[in-house]
Amino acid sequence: MKNLRLPAVSIVLVVLVILAAPSVYAQRLTVQDVPNDDGSALILSWEGDFREGSRISISRAAYPDTVLRPVREVDASVGEFTDSGLSRRATYVYRVTFPDGESVLSDPVSPAASFINKARLVMLVILALFFLFVIVYIQLAAAGREFFVRKITGLAAIEEAIGRATEMGRPVLYVPGIDDLNNIQTIASMVILNDVARLSAAYETPIIVPVCRPFVVPVAEEAVKQGFLNAGRPELYNPDNVRYLSDEQFAFTAGVNGIMLREKTAANLYLGSFFAESLILAETGFSTGAIQIAGTANIHQLPFFVAACDYTLIGEELYAASAYLSKEPKLLGTLKASDLAKVIIIALLILGCITESAGITSFAEWFRAR
Repeated sequence: MKNLRLPAVSIVLVVLVILAAPSVYAQRLTVQDVPNDDGSALILSWEGDFREGSRISISRAAYPDTVLRPVREVDASVGEFTDSGLSRRATYVYRVTFPDGESVLSDPVSPAASFINKARLVMLVILALFFLFVIVYIQLAAAGREFFVRKITGLAAIEEAIGRATEMGRPVLYVPGIDDLNNIQTIASMVILNDVARLSAAYETPIIVPVCRPFVVPVAEEAVKQGFLNAGRPELYNPDNVRYLSDEQFAFTAGVNGIMLREKTAANLYLGSFFAESLILAETGFSTGAIQIAGTANIHQLPFFVAACDYTLIGEELYAASAYLSKEPKLLGTLKASDLAKVIIIALLILGCITESAGITSFAEWFRAR
């Protein structure tokens, strides 16, 4: 009988030990401000041995209000929860109810805004250096410093295209894209248009400029007029050749196609921001036998221009062309600063590859997006 009582006593002792032991949900609740944010979030974290799928309930009150309102139920095993959409001018108190029914009330905490996101400090330094490069190069260009800009094949072909139109006695068509003046491609196109108008005036060849946006019309008129004036032939300028057609994409496209077919343009220049109309325009121009030069920074349209046009300015070449033709210090300075920034980025990429291959991860951590 004594041997039979021993297991029973052992079982009772084990149960008493379990009941007297700390709960497996012994936890510590911490509420802290989220670092490097705008002061609209707090992060709650807790400790404990929770199985996956167990839920905790989070309630919140704007201190000194004592009414706690439910916020969310989350998986307890995650260990933290970020409460966003808060006000920087308020103080909050949280109550967390754990799976064993135990509730913990936090101390009052206020979210605070960070003046600088330290996690992106490297990006701030890079941008500051880039703008410094821009300012320095603009000042050098304004002081008369000569900068080398690679000659762009498409630009060299413009004079050839206008000369061909002159020999055939047909006009030149210049399409500055379909975007408004708030698109940098349209602004770059206006700079190129000025030089194209100058060449057309020098060859005494009419230039037709169909426009899709009303605000672009006066700028295009001024660019063409100034081009004719620079060529010393202001009397040849015809304001009727700068034509507003429509701000509807395919209505404008149909209008331009009609000009190609009626006017028999011998040189078609598409320089600016283009979308689905690019292939329609280029195919129509190809069918008329015109020499075609295109350029856009919309990379999704470049394959169509490359396939249907004689020359294509690819991506940033459109911006480089405007700086190359105008010799404007601001454009040249920005272009050269961008080139220097690209060289630095390539050098950093090479250095990053070397350090990662060598097992040094601290260098890449400086540039990790957070």
